[in-house]
Amino acid sequence: MTVRFGLLSAANIANTFCRDIAHVEGAEVVAVAARDHAKAQAFAETHNIPRAYQGYERLFDDPDIDALYIATPHNLHAQFAERGLRAGKAVLVEKPICTSLAELDGLLNTAAECNALLMEAMWTWCLPAIAEARRWVEAGRIGELRHIRADFGFPMPYDAAHRCWNPELAGGALLDMGIYPIALARYFLARAPERIEVVTRLAPTGVDAEVSVLQDYGDVTAMLATSFTCQLTNHASLIGTAGRIEIPEFWGAAGCELWEGSTQTDSFSDDRSGSGFEFQIAEFCRAFHAGEQQTGQVPHEASRGFQADMDRIREQMPVLG
Repeated sequence: MTVRFGLLSAANIANTFCRDIAHVEGAEVVAVAARDHAKAQAFAETHNIPRAYQGYERLFDDPDIDALYIATPHNLHAQFAERGLRAGKAVLVEKPICTSLAELDGLLNTAAECNALLMEAMWTWCLPAIAEARRWVEAGRIGELRHIRADFGFPMPYDAAHRCWNPELAGGALLDMGIYPIALARYFLARAPERIEVVTRLAPTGVDAEVSVLQDYGDVTAMLATSFTCQLTNHASLIGTAGRIEIPEFWGAAGCELWEGSTQTDSFSDDRSGSGFEFQIAEFCRAFHAGEQQTGQVPHEASRGFQADMDRIREQMPVLG
């Protein structure tokens, strides 16, 4: 049975979703909806999608759609996800799935009430290279893990009305890019930090343009950063008492490396066909066919962890003015 997806938004990230779903057996996009009908039609023509809708109501009401992929601005994720769940659809929501832990808990209650599948599209957690790195850690190949270093940032042209810089659209580097290093630390430590210290630079609109975070877990320290003002290394390092693991471009990692001092002792490279989204799509479809309400690779508790950590970070952010 093929899982038939409807896309909520023709945003740029939805292009990646459409390209990569071609590499997932038993999954297809059958409809796309956008506020601008011309944009939806152009998107549908580009990706050979049968139906293009103006607005989202027809997408919710379409009986030929099994699942929704929501790629709207962050501030709209929760309301559209709830609408989709109540319409009887399984729902895959771009990260961050919500803008606060309280908002997420409300959405999880709706998913439970509707007995429906809900997954945050944290594709990093579904990547084979990230799973291989964790196997190395668990096998003791770097000794005892002591440090995590990860950053993710690109310069974003400043436009006060753009979703990235607009507080009304849940803008800011933390929610947009910073969630990736936050999620990486959660993946390898599976617990909340004991202490968090934060340094933030604000944009003129009041959203966070740069965030640096030190997370203390008692036995492990995580140094994390994100930025809209400059390109960071976009690299992750897991450093232990006997070696380290390097993960280039970790958020979409295609491979990882094991090092002892200055000597590389092992490496891993996946055999992906797409850009990496196909792994999360396949996991979502597996859970859909199994009748599950959450996936094994990105369970609801993981999403709660991301939100809890980001809530704590934002509590330490300054307020403009």
